[in-house]
Amino acid sequence: MERNQIFINYGDQGKMMVKDLLQKIEVEAELQKDDLIALKPNLINATKSDQGATTDPEIVKGAIEYLQQKGFNNLMIIEGSWVGADTDNAFEVCGYQELALGYGIPIYNLKDDNFIKKYYQGLEIEIAEKALAADYLINFPVLKGHCQTNITCALKNLKGCISDFEKRKFHRQGLHQPIAYLNKLLKQDLIIIDGIYGDLDFEEGGNPVKMNRIIAAKDPVLVDSYAAALLGYSKTEVEYIEIAAQIGVGSKDLSRAEIAELNKDQGVEINYSSQKIKKLAAKIEADNACSACYGSLIHALKRIEAKGELTKIDAKIKIGQGYQEKEFSGIGIGSCCSGSESFVNGCPPSARDILDFIAAEYSFKL
Repeated sequence: MERNQIFINYGDQGKMMVKDLLQKIEVEAELQKDDLIALKPNLINATKSDQGATTDPEIVKGAIEYLQQKGFNNLMIIEGSWVGADTDNAFEVCGYQELALGYGIPIYNLKDDNFIKKYYQGLEIEIAEKALAADYLINFPVLKGHCQTNITCALKNLKGCISDFEKRKFHRQGLHQPIAYLNKLLKQDLIIIDGIYGDLDFEEGGNPVKMNRIIAAKDPVLVDSYAAALLGYSKTEVEYIEIAAQIGVGSKDLSRAEIAELNKDQGVEINYSSQKIKKLAAKIEADNACSACYGSLIHALKRIEAKGELTKIDAKIKIGQGYQEKEFSGIGIGSCCSGSESFVNGCPPSARDILDFIAAEYSFKL
């Protein structure tokens, strides 16, 4: 797999989807049989993955089964939840303790690890010894919003590999620069993003948006740039992406990315229980909408609401396969709605594409 490649598999069957991705990218070609392979999920707290905060254990299961079938058995699961959260409890509630026992893999609470001080451009960062010892680090972040940095994905998920003292210090330092610098000191070799559920705007979950996709990449800056667009942000609105690109962690140039979709999402109506999301969904008229496309629209509407412009949308926005080959007035989302008088192209379009289109239609200022 090349660093400019991004692979996407749509659906919600995590184990099978990850196996398909790993077979496509032939991860085994990069590994030696005795390599110590670290699997780093996002277990910020003790909540199930369908609440939008934590990595679906089925995704990690798929990676384990694929690697073990290829003869790679020197695996470990590592994580340190955020300050104030009990990582061992998160392992239990999120299904990782059972997973580790079932596959005979050691699981490590990095809060109990030894920490090694590393330095980049004068900044000291304490990094867990086990994370540094890995020959190959597979990062399993969740595609979700964040209350301080707008998004959290590949670059930020490495915070689980530092001490609680360091996590507090990161917040005092404004998060962005230390997150970027951490990625110069600790390399992630493969990124598998859980984009099945991710929270609308908060890293702890509670308002999950079903996006029905898993994304694989090697460049954390490139894939975070892609993730930002999926959630309706430009790269400049996520400062640590800019800094990481400047110091050579990776490329933010999506125009040079090779994006390959293994399949397309299927139309499934999603009934959201979150009142916050229901408010946004009131602007939508869906007919057999794919969750990947519908999720992008929800994220775009959230960005419009944050700008104070949601009330200006005076007609329902149409979305879904039920509108194929139909002509209708108003705004349509995605290629299925190409018969509308104005529509956002793409299958699925990103939240950023939708946001820019609706902003132009209604003369919003972004």
